Amino acid sequence: MSPASFAALPRLVRLAPRSARARHLAGEILERAAGHHGCDDLLADCAGAIAEFREVLGQHLRSRPADFLKSLRALLAVEEEYHWAAVLGDFEDDFYPMMCPHCGVMVSIAIGNYGRYSATQDWDLGDVERRGLRPAGAEELTGTGRWMFEMAVNAGQEELADGIAHLFGRAECPLCASVFNIADEYTSDNRPVMR
Repeated sequence: MSPASFAALPRLVRLAPRSARARHLAGEILERAAGHHGCDDLLADCAGAIAEFREVLGQHLRSRPADFLKSLRALLAVEEEYHWAAVLGDFEDDFYPMMCPHCGVMVSIAIGNYGRYSATQDWDLGDVERRGLRPAGAEELTGTGRWMFEMAVNAGQEELADGIAHLFGRAECPLCASVFNIADEYTSDNRPVMR
C-alpha cells in the first residue's frame, strides 16, 4: 500500500458508478487498508470518498450484478470488516484452516462443491475423519454474518448465502468431538493486524 493508492481513491470513487475497473481498484485499496501502511492520515482524508463509495456499492449491489462477490467484499472493507473482506470466497473450493479451541489440533473447514465438512489433514490421504458442518439458521445469524447472509439472499445469490450460513455455523472437531463456532474461531486465529 502506497500513498498513491489513497491519493487515487477519490478519483476512482468518482468513476466507480460507471466503471467496474474503478470499482474493483477502489475496493482493493480499501481491502488492504487494515495493514501497516504508514498512511493513516491519507486514509482519514478519504473519509468523504469512502462514504460516497459506500453509496455507490450499495446501489450497485441492489442491481444484482455479475460481480456481486467482488463488490460485497469491497463493501465489507468500506464497513471496516477487513477480515471478511479478505477471506470471503465463492464457496466453490474454499478451505478455512483453524485450531480446535478445545484440543489444539489443526482442523480444516471445507465449504465447496465437494462438500461442507470439518476434517483433519493427513499428508498422504488428504482430508480424513470428516464431520458434516452444522449451518446457522437465518434466525441464528447475528452481526456481520447476518448482514452478509441477507445481502446474498436479497440478491438471489443462493450458493453464497448457503456458504455464509455454513461459515457462520458450527463444526465438530474430528479429534476431540467438541463443537465450536466456525466464524468465531477462524476470526480469532486469522484476524489481520490492525493499523
